[in-house]
Amino acid sequence: MDISVVVPLYNEEESLPELFAWISRVMAANGFSYEVIFVDDGSVDGSWSIISGLSEKHPEAKGIKFRRNYGKSAALYCGFDRAEGDVVITMDADLQDSPDEIPELYKMIMTDGYDLVSGWKKVRYDSKIAKNLPSKLFNATTRAISGIKLHDFNCGLKAYRKNVVKSIEVYGEMHRYIPYLAKNAGFKKIGEKVVIHQARKYGTSKFGFNRFFNGYLDLITLWFLSTFGKKPMHFFGFVGSLIFLLGFIAVSLVGGAKLYHIMNGTPAPLVTSSPYFYMALTSMVIGTQLFLTGFVAELVSRNASERNDYKLEETKNL
Repeated sequence: MDISVVVPLYNEEESLPELFAWISRVMAANGFSYEVIFVDDGSVDGSWSIISGLSEKHPEAKGIKFRRNYGKSAALYCGFDRAEGDVVITMDADLQDSPDEIPELYKMIMTDGYDLVSGWKKVRYDSKIAKNLPSKLFNATTRAISGIKLHDFNCGLKAYRKNVVKSIEVYGEMHRYIPYLAKNAGFKKIGEKVVIHQARKYGTSKFGFNRFFNGYLDLITLWFLSTFGKKPMHFFGFVGSLIFLLGFIAVSLVGGAKLYHIMNGTPAPLVTSSPYFYMALTSMVIGTQLFLTGFVAELVSRNASERNDYKLEETKNL
């Protein structure tokens, strides 16, 4: 099979027939063999009825229905798991992503050799204050931390080589960082394509402003796991040792001052009257706790089932 199109959706009954017809026209015009996997993320409208009707008439239309709303990452994970195409393309169900982009995305993967191609909605029809400006800040931060030079990490229109989606695990709300996940899995050829952004035709957006705050928390989590996931002691041990050292220096200052007064026969102030005393106590306790946290995290990491889970690119005669 040439292409698997994975479409996560939540309450998009109006757009589904038009979207599938559009995808089918593009596939037929280019002679692609394909499947369209609709993942219904717990819709409460008639979305599943539409998907069921399409699947009865068209063998290319396939569906997965969640019992409740789990989120876009869960929908993508299940869609990736069942995708069979050499190239996997994701797009949103609201008709803001154009299926006319599919042939060029397919070419960039199969001919140009990209592992992943992310869409870039250079011209957008969203609210500038509510979406565009926060999106620019979010993308700038993600570029700086991940080292991946993409303009639009959160674009739903992306294309992947099949082994990319089979090698990554999308969970929580990590769908925003799939290029980062792919990079951490060893896929280095990540590209970008300017795509058409269309104004929403039906319904309303399902994402609130809190996605930007949650996105930053997920980015920090992903950075930490990718950097220290298999060596947590390198982080906790270093930070704990540094804080403990600051506490030790504070203790030395307090003790040195006390000893100075004793040796010179002058009245020595109470140790507890010095702010360094409390700095020392706090720092040494926190430093010790962080150091022990590193030990515990190291034990968990070394006994985790995926501690030796390494992605192999190729083997021969095995």
